[in-house]
Amino acid sequence: MTKRIETTQAGSLPRTPELIAANDARRIADDGFTLERTPEFDALLTGAVVDLVARQQDYGITVPGDGEFGKAMTSAVDYGAWWSYSFQRVGGLSVNENENVFTQKPILSEPGHVRLTSFTDRRDRQAFAEAYASPDSGIATGSRATAFPNTTGELTYIGQEAIASDVANLRTALDAAGIENGFITSIAPGSGARIQNDFYKTEEEHVWAWAEVMREEYRAIIDGGLILQIDDPSIAENWDQINPEPSVEDYLAFTRIRVEALNHAIRDLPADRIRYHLCWGSWHGPHTTDLEFAHIANLMLEVNAGAYTFEAANVRHEHEWKVWRDLELPAGKKILPGVVSHATNVVEHPELIADRIETFASLVGPDNVIASTDCGLGGRVHHQIAEAKLRALGEGARIASKRIYG
Repeated sequence: MTKRIETTQAGSLPRTPELIAANDARRIADDGFTLERTPEFDALLTGAVVDLVARQQDYGITVPGDGEFGKAMTSAVDYGAWWSYSFQRVGGLSVNENENVFTQKPILSEPGHVRLTSFTDRRDRQAFAEAYASPDSGIATGSRATAFPNTTGELTYIGQEAIASDVANLRTALDAAGIENGFITSIAPGSGARIQNDFYKTEEEHVWAWAEVMREEYRAIIDGGLILQIDDPSIAENWDQINPEPSVEDYLAFTRIRVEALNHAIRDLPADRIRYHLCWGSWHGPHTTDLEFAHIANLMLEVNAGAYTFEAANVRHEHEWKVWRDLELPAGKKILPGVVSHATNVVEHPELIADRIETFASLVGPDNVIASTDCGLGGRVHHQIAEAKLRALGEGARIASKRIYG
C-alpha cells in the first residue's frame, strides 16, 4: 500500500438544517439538561452521521468523526456543545442560572493556591472589553444549548443510552463507507470539573470524581471499536480564567492534578486508540493572553495517549511549531497538528497546507503526523466554508504525501 499522510478533523462539524430543527423540537426534561429521545429523531441522526462520514471521505479525510452530531446543539450551534453535552450524561448536577459558572463570589486566586475565578472575566475579555461587548465584532458565535450546572450531589454516569447511540451511529457510517477507523470526542475530567462544586470537599476531589465518571464513556467508545478523542481545552484555556495571572510554576502544579486525574481515568485503556486534544478555546477573540505552548507542551505529553492534537494553523499559535525543534516526541506516539484554522473564513490554499504538513514531518517524521484542523469547525464557520476547508485539507495532504513519499 502506498504511504500517505493521514487526515482527520478535530470534532465538531456544521449540523444540517434538518437535524438542528429536529433537535430544537426535542423536549428538555425537568432537570434542565436531558433531551428526550424519539425513534424519529434517532433515525434522522443516524442518517445524518452516515451522510457526514461519506462526505468526509469525499473530502479526503481518512479518519473521520461523527461531527459531534449526537451532542447538544441549537439553531446557532451551541458554542459549548463539546462541554455542555456532558451535563446531560452526568448525574449529581443541578441547574445554575448564574452567568459566572465557576464561582458566585469574586474570589481571587492566590500564589500557591491557584483556582479558577471566572468564566466571563477573562483577561483577554478585560483587555478588549468593547470588542467583546459589540455584537458586530464577530467574537461571539452560537448560544448555549443547555443551562450550566452546579455539582450538588455525588457524580454518576447516566449517559449510557446516549453514548451507545453515538457509537452505533458512527460504526454504521464507517462500515457503510468501508472505513476502518473513526473517532468520537469526550470531555476530559479537568474540563468537566470547571463547573461550580457545591458537594465535594475539595476542588481536587471534584476533578477526580469527574475522572471516575467519564471513564465509563471512554471505555464505551473504545469498546465500540472507535478512537477516543479526549477534549481538554482546560489545560491551556484555564490560564486566562484565573485572576490575577498566576506564575507559570503555580499554573503547572494546578494543571498537573488534572493530567493525573485523566491518566487515572484512562488507565488500562489502549493508548494507541486514544488521542488528546489541546486548544486555547475556539471563540473568535483576540487571544492575546493565551499561554505559550512551550509552557505546557511537556505536560501535554504526560497524558498517556497515543496521539496529540493541537492548534498550529491559528495565527496566534502558528509560530509555535518551533517548539518541536527541542521537544522530543515519545516513541510510538503521533501528533495531529492543525493545518487548517477554524478562526478565519479564508480557505487555506492546499500548497500552504502541504507546507505546514512538511514542516511537522521534518521535525517528528512523516509517519508520526496526521494532518488535522485546529478545532471543530461547527459553529465557527459556515458549512460551505467548512466543506471547502476540509477539501483543501485533503488536497494539501495529497500534495505533501507525493512530495514526501513520492
